[in-house]
Amino acid sequence: MRIKESGATVSFWQVLQSIVGAAFGVQSRRRREGDFTSSSPFPFIVGGLLFTAVFIGVLLFFVRLSLG
Repeated sequence: MRIKESGATVSFWQVLQSIVGAAFGVQSRRRREGDFTSSSPFPFIVGGLLFTAVFIGVLLFFVRLSLG
């Protein structure tokens, strides 16, 4: 799946790698600069919101599992 608008083309895997790298603070400078030069912030915003929701869901699952 590729997302193409007026500028650079961003694949699903590139967006996912950027989101995970940014979430854990290990994103390279080259990738971060590439993210800002892509044509649309929409895939990164949606992906970030989905990643955050899944991350919170996983945390809640493990907390409830450990509390009994």
